[in-house]
Amino acid sequence: MRCVQRLAASRRRSPHWVMREAIEQYEVREEKHEQLREDALAAWTHKQTTGLHATAEEADAWLAKPEAGKNAAAPKCHD
Repeated sequence: MRCVQRLAASRRRSPHWVMREAIEQYEVREEKHEQLREDALAAWTHKQTTGLHATAEEADAWLAKPEAGKNAAAPKCHD
């Protein structure tokens, strides 16, 4: 608890504010993590159902383009 009190004092906030802020940030992070998990499961189910996919090499090549500042359409899925 001393850590929370030190943080609160250094930020000129109450310990309650620091704890509430930490909980809010935790909730946001966990909601994003849960959404990522749900999206991954949906993608896996779609792949299992349709057989459509893009290879890792295709995805890597596509993702390299925005990193280089270029616009690029997502690779076409195939079976």
